[in-house]
Amino acid sequence: MKPLGRKVLLLLLTGAALSIAYTPRQYWRTVKIAGKEWKKINKEEIRKEIRQLYRSKLLKKTENKDGSITMILTDKGKLRALTYKFDEMKIEDKKWDGKWRVVGFDVPEKIRWGRDALRDKIKKLGFYEFQKSVFIYPYDCKNEIDFIIEFFGIRKYVRFGILEYIDNEKHFKKIFKLI
Repeated sequence: MKPLGRKVLLLLLTGAALSIAYTPRQYWRTVKIAGKEWKKINKEEIRKEIRQLYRSKLLKKTENKDGSITMILTDKGKLRALTYKFDEMKIEDKKWDGKWRVVGFDVPEKIRWGRDALRDKIKKLGFYEFQKSVFIYPYDCKNEIDFIIEFFGIRKYVRFGILEYIDNEKHFKKIFKLI
């Protein structure tokens, strides 16, 4: 799929995210980002891409009583958009707040693929393996971890915590280049 198609799917997924924003701050941050991205898109190119997405059954359209048309992501379109969001996911390294984020998991052998996928993804995001199936990271990442475990459907096997103290902190500060 063309980059523009990916962008359209992600922007439409952003519309779905607005409906589940927990706080006004999350809502307005999402609106601000989406607005900037829509302005960058050429209108003729977007028409062509939307037609292609419609033909691919990633979008469906409904005509409203007032004559306007509403484009909606199909389940297939939502899955494709979530996959793109997942592939592009990064965690911003902000100023360190002195706390450590810990992700631990005990995923059963019968869904080993979920355990392996989780391990691979958090390693790619920069987590450090503290112990077998326990990873540590210095920056806020709760939303990203929530998204990952929901994406793989393994929430009941994964724990997330925040540590204020760890006895070998100097070691981790070196690993994450905090000193």
